Amino acid sequence: MKDLILVTGGTGYIGSHTAVELIEAGYEVVIVDNLSNSEATVVDGIEAITGVRPALEVCDCTDYAAMKAVFDKYGRIKAAIHFAAYKAVGESVEKPLAYYQNNFLSLITVMRLLAEAKSEGFVFSSSCTVYGQPDVLPVTENAPVKQAMSPYGNTKQVGEEIIRDATSAGLPYQSIILRYFNPIGAHPSAEIGELPLGVPQNLLPFVTQTAAGIREKLRVFGDDYNTPDGSCVRDYIHVVDLAKAHVVAVRRLLEKKATQDVEVFNLGTGRGLSVLEIIRTFEKVTGVKLNYEIVGRRAGDIEQVWANPEHANKVLGWTAESSVEETLLSAWKWQQKLGGKA
Repeated sequence: MKDLILVTGGTGYIGSHTAVELIEAGYEVVIVDNLSNSEATVVDGIEAITGVRPALEVCDCTDYAAMKAVFDKYGRIKAAIHFAAYKAVGESVEKPLAYYQNNFLSLITVMRLLAEAKSEGFVFSSSCTVYGQPDVLPVTENAPVKQAMSPYGNTKQVGEEIIRDATSAGLPYQSIILRYFNPIGAHPSAEIGELPLGVPQNLLPFVTQTAAGIREKLRVFGDDYNTPDGSCVRDYIHVVDLAKAHVVAVRRLLEKKATQDVEVFNLGTGRGLSVLEIIRTFEKVTGVKLNYEIVGRRAGDIEQVWANPEHANKVLGWTAESSVEETLLSAWKWQQKLGGKA
């Protein structure tokens, strides 16, 4: 019998790509999602790629009773990967209470139910935002966690603290915290990709939608940062590379290879690229000219951050393999398949 993995937020961007990689690695997947920022049709894309249709339970991870019913229904959930969270920096500044309520309560609910079900592992979707503006770049897992610059970043910091505190108090399973840098791109099949509902909060969907004529203009937030071209610098990683790291993490937990009750890994390429570099590279590989304008800085944004991924490379045996060019092309291929849909 295949090991059953619960993927919360599994119809979302990273969750859906991870579901694909889990299925292709031989796991059974059940997805829980409230569809607040995704569509149930994403499961069709997962099935088209893998030939397997994962179960989808439409419910909210903050609802303990509904989630308990999911655990009771499947009965043998071995591990969970927790993606379900609000995730936009700018929006979190505008709606902090919504972010705190959703992100904390969903995390606590899933962790409690995993303990009650005597499950064997938990993978938490964290973020490089926990580092704030690092003193040293590239940033390692040993860098100090600084005061968050947005409520979103704070939910990841406190989320990690919740995991550590609960583990110290005797959780019956081990956890792995994966700190993402900036996922972009889409599955090479173009069956799934990033499809935010409404106006995109992340760079790449705005880039591709502008290129497709859906958005009139792309805004670049700031050109006066202390970076080579004045725009913010990030570590952009292909979402498929990121998804594969979750499979490795799950396997590590189920095979009892984790050396600590809570392990932390950076997931990035080790290379920083500016927003303007991403725009120029996109234009080069697609041949599409982007209409963009420089506007003021956005609240909550940090100046520059990129990963030192050596710990994940060495311990997990995982490496980000895709070039930024092929990553951007995959995002454009996905947008072309969508056509005028936003």
